[in-house]
Amino acid sequence: MHSNWRDCQEWRSEGLPLSTTSNEACKMYDATLAQLLGFYNDSSVGGMQKSADKMVEADPNFIMGQTWSCLLKRYSGQLTWRDAEFQTNVDDLVKRAETAEITGRERKHVNAAKLFADGYSIEACLAWEKILVDYPTDALAVKLAHDTYLDLGYQRQMRDSVARVLPYWKTTKPLYGYLLGMYSFGLVETDLYAPAETMARKGLEMNKQDIWSSHALVHVLEMTARYEEGIKFLNSTRNDWTTCDALAYHNFWHWALYYLEKGDFDGALGIYDAELGCKSEQGVKLHDASSLLARLEMEGINVGDRWDDVYEYCRPIIDSHVRCFTDIHMLMACHGAKQKELGQNLMESIRDYIRNTKGSNRDITQSGLPVFEAFEAYNDEDYGRAVDIIHPIRYDLVKLGGSNAQRDVFNMFLIHAALRAPGRYYQNLARQLILEREALRQKTPLIDQLMAKTVTAHMD
Repeated sequence: MHSNWRDCQEWRSEGLPLSTTSNEACKMYDATLAQLLGFYNDSSVGGMQKSADKMVEADPNFIMGQTWSCLLKRYSGQLTWRDAEFQTNVDDLVKRAETAEITGRERKHVNAAKLFADGYSIEACLAWEKILVDYPTDALAVKLAHDTYLDLGYQRQMRDSVARVLPYWKTTKPLYGYLLGMYSFGLVETDLYAPAETMARKGLEMNKQDIWSSHALVHVLEMTARYEEGIKFLNSTRNDWTTCDALAYHNFWHWALYYLEKGDFDGALGIYDAELGCKSEQGVKLHDASSLLARLEMEGINVGDRWDDVYEYCRPIIDSHVRCFTDIHMLMACHGAKQKELGQNLMESIRDYIRNTKGSNRDITQSGLPVFEAFEAYNDEDYGRAVDIIHPIRYDLVKLGGSNAQRDVFNMFLIHAALRAPGRYYQNLARQLILEREALRQKTPLIDQLMAKTVTAHMD
């Protein structure tokens, strides 16, 4: 991994000057950037947050250091509309940037960070893209756009944003390898599996600890129904990607999905208990925990009291509304833990958020309201209504964000709602949805079990 941190002169020589005279601030900028791209915390600098703090300590007037503070707070789930102190800090940063002797590129980063913090994610991406037109080797802009496109479900933009700048990068340039993983992930999300696999393996040749390349390859293996190969890959490379503590849990979630497709529900639960639930080293991981438990319950697996920990994690943050995708997983947790009142409170909070705020994040949540209503109907055992709500919009759910693998929970939700709904129409629909899945994923033990349920439902 990159650890020879660049100083003021090295950043200038790369055409990306930083407006500080502090070599330490420049080096901590590089250290923070490397950790963000690599999803890890480098103990030599105290981790990503500590290196960002050291950046500001080295030069309190370093505008990009202050910008990093804003970005990391936003990455942690904060938004200015519900945090007055954060709002003040962001506004002060913008004012300082207006008069500070900084580069135009840095000023554009400040403006993009404000859009991001204010909940205008689409507009922030456009701002980062403008930076990349003039500075295609600005790794911070590449990374921020890539991550935010994923949150938005902008698959082609996520792919093409990296494709446009990759030719400008020399293979010897620090952090180059991480772009291969990013490009691979954009390729797999747009169903270009063969080139995605090639790019991911190339990224791993350059850096076997590049978890985003590992993660992209894991997606390829899942989407091409190579589940046994996926399990072997994750197991054989475990010591490499688990060094990336900020994302390793998510690779374990994919490992559990392989077990699900194989019909090995005990194996999936074992992964949950060891890596995703409250007993794991990092504690509950909301998206992965909710999705996995929900899918297991759909298959008729008793998950015991595991939902309670996910609910307790959600309870203090139901008013956060960082992403519509996150709120849907919170609702899953409320339903799973049989906390109907909190689920109702969450729905009311979401409606208040839509009424009282602005921004592209808010607009996405408004467009996602039918999904919440479908999950509410399912929880009330009104399965036909759940199908009627979500089936007509199933191809639009990409707008909620997340990866194809993450949104697959909605595909399974629709299948199981149709299986449970009374009437021949719903049973026929369930069968066709399963056949559609088989055409895309090939026959698996899970598909066989789903198809058997259509026979049982027809007999009933």
